[in-house]
Amino acid sequence: MSLNKSLSPDGKLFTIQIKGKFDFNLVQAFRTAYSEVGNETPKVVVDLRETDYMDSSALGMLLNMKKFLGESVTSIQIANCRPQIKKILQISRFDKKFDID
Repeated sequence: MSLNKSLSPDGKLFTIQIKGKFDFNLVQAFRTAYSEVGNETPKVVVDLRETDYMDSSALGMLLNMKKFLGESVTSIQIANCRPQIKKILQISRFDKKFDID
């Protein structure tokens, strides 16, 4: 399990990519990653392309990120979800709070 972050060259897109398990072990790394998002970065993408497991602590981390970023970003997208991850997000009604792809 690992976390990578990147900022687009134009500074308008901040991407956090999770590989493996998205669980309590990533709390500190995930918090550190989204705390680097600046006021000039309008869009944040959490890329779950290589995420094969997500638990309730991951859901809490996503909510904390949304609360922390507040109005400083215009869009938070959860992208490239595997079917089982997408189902967890839909059951938890995260599709009402985030753009889920």
